[in-house]
Amino acid sequence: MSLILVALVLLLVGGSGWGALHLKRRLERSERDRRRAADELNRRLSELFSLQELSYILAGSLQLDRIVEQVVRYAMRFLDAQGALVALAAEGEGGGGAGGERPLHVTAAEGTLAGLAGREVAPSDPGLVARSLGRERLELVRSSSGEPTRLLEDVAVDSAAAVSLRAHGVVVGTLVIANPRDRAFAPEDMRLLSTVATHAAIVIANARFFQMVQHAKEQWETAFDALSEGIAVVDDHGSILRANRALAAMLGAPLRAVIGCDLGEALLGPSPALQELLVAAREGGRVQPVVLRSAPLGRTIRVNAARIPAPAPAPTAAQDQNIVVLVEDVTDQQALEAQLIQSEKLAAVGQLVSGVAHELNNPLTSIAGLSEFLLEQHDLGAKDRGHLRVIHEQADRAGRIVRNLLTFARKGPGEQAAVDLNDVIQRTLLLMSYDLKLKDITIEKNLAPLPPVLGDRHALQQVVINLLNNAAQAVAENPPERPRVILLGTWVDDRVRMRVTDSGAGIPDAVLPHLFTPFFTTKEPGQGTGLGLSITYSIVEAHGGRITVERPTEGGAAFIVDLPPAPTEAGARDMPEAQVLAPPATKRAILLVDEDPAVRRMVKALFGRDGHAVEVARNPQHALDLARTHPYDLILVDAQTRAEDHLFVERLVEAHPGVKDRVLVATGDLPTAVEEVLARLSLRYVRKPFNLRDLRDEAARVWAAGALS
Repeated sequence: MSLILVALVLLLVGGSGWGALHLKRRLERSERDRRRAADELNRRLSELFSLQELSYILAGSLQLDRIVEQVVRYAMRFLDAQGALVALAAEGEGGGGAGGERPLHVTAAEGTLAGLAGREVAPSDPGLVARSLGRERLELVRSSSGEPTRLLEDVAVDSAAAVSLRAHGVVVGTLVIANPRDRAFAPEDMRLLSTVATHAAIVIANARFFQMVQHAKEQWETAFDALSEGIAVVDDHGSILRANRALAAMLGAPLRAVIGCDLGEALLGPSPALQELLVAAREGGRVQPVVLRSAPLGRTIRVNAARIPAPAPAPTAAQDQNIVVLVEDVTDQQALEAQLIQSEKLAAVGQLVSGVAHELNNPLTSIAGLSEFLLEQHDLGAKDRGHLRVIHEQADRAGRIVRNLLTFARKGPGEQAAVDLNDVIQRTLLLMSYDLKLKDITIEKNLAPLPPVLGDRHALQQVVINLLNNAAQAVAENPPERPRVILLGTWVDDRVRMRVTDSGAGIPDAVLPHLFTPFFTTKEPGQGTGLGLSITYSIVEAHGGRITVERPTEGGAAFIVDLPPAPTEAGARDMPEAQVLAPPATKRAILLVDEDPAVRRMVKALFGRDGHAVEVARNPQHALDLARTHPYDLILVDAQTRAEDHLFVERLVEAHPGVKDRVLVATGDLPTAVEEVLARLSLRYVRKPFNLRDLRDEAARVWAAGALS
């Protein structure tokens, strides 16, 4: 019995020892598992904290260079590697999933690979960096034979891992880690590297997109501010949210002061025109630009507007409809357009006027000449002489109208000589002083010393007369309490300038566009022809000048004429000819070549009474034959007489060069080609319609020149 008890005790003791040993082993295994789990947990927590730290750093910056530097630095730290780099693919075409054939740029590199920073990698490079760009998964290269792993064609490491940086289906680059701890990559290292690469790819893609948007914004802002037209973005109420420098300069305020202003009020004052344009643009329709007169700016502006597309509106809130407004100053453009239109009108009317005036020249020449011829008769009764004087005066008046019409139609000044504009003004004022005094008009002068201008003195005097008459008529209508004053000033800068300002009622808006239109007048019927300002415009333009009109704020009107100064050598030429002597008593032989019977009659009567013999050619060929066989002292020729396809005077001088100094040409308004021929031949001329004195004087000059030769 005791033996059994002893055996049982021994058995219990042995079992307890074995159980204790087994329990100890289980406890040790459990402890190892716990420690392993704790180590893994600590590793994962460390990775999680590191990833969180990296995410925080990457999220805090959109600068691409800083982002890739942080990715490289943290990747090296996570894997305890000796080197790391990020190579980014060039932007542009080939941006598909495989990376295409785009070159790589090593944007950041650390550790043993730091020397590769900034290097370009060709798509054909056989190394791991270029090869990994087209791989879907992480590529791990670890040579079991101990041979080095090639990152680039000329760069090798012991071991390396590379993973492409892919975001939104687009490969943006590759992340490469070289020589990790223990020269080996654990599976958890691969998972961590893939996680870092995925997160980094998204941040890098966003940073690139931000750079692109920022660059586009800078380009837009540069273009926005560089435009010469004013641009503003306005809200629903028309307040300026954004403006460029051109608009600020237009409004005469600093750029910051413009923001928040009401654009319509700043541009147009109380006018609702801009608000109507904004409403039309906000409705989404096609808006036609409008041209408006800006009273605050004193300029004419063209305004256009368009709605800026808004983001999709929230379900519960309405979005503001911002409008972009383009403001263009078209004052100078409109002035040029008006000048062009005016020139075209004058050219069209001028062609008509030129033809009409030419047809009037011959009848007026004969009427004026024959009436003057009869007035020289001594046996006329007082009544008949009075009738003839009226005929002569009206013919002379009609002649002046024709000359004005020809001046209006002429493309260039009739004569070219150095003219003192101040002297023209002084003589014109002397001529008009009595009439101005009768109308109680005060003339205030401010004439600065001027260089001469090149042109026709009589035409320029006509300009001064027309402007003074226009100003006098304007101030004559002033009420008694308003002074009747004409200010006349001259000055010179790069051009010779004259300004005629009146204190009249001013020019209405409806009249301004037609101011220089031929035959347009605001006077009562019979009080004006409507040609004064048109002729003035034509004369000034023919002299290479410009005439503009201003409306001063205090009222009235101001006409500004500017002319080019004469070349320095022009002052010494074109001196007036010496006074001719009275017609000599010697009888002269005269050949007349003119197709108008009335002109023939007048010329024959004039020279016949003076004792000269006048022979009339039946036609141009007859005239050539007579010139060949008779030694005429004077050959009077109508400028437009033609011999076949040439001017008669041209044929005459070619056939008989010796008669050139005895030829006198009667001219009216001539085509440019005829004027060029006469200028080339250097022939003397007398202008139709001419009177007896003009014809006698020019004939005497021809005979005097022949006597001296």
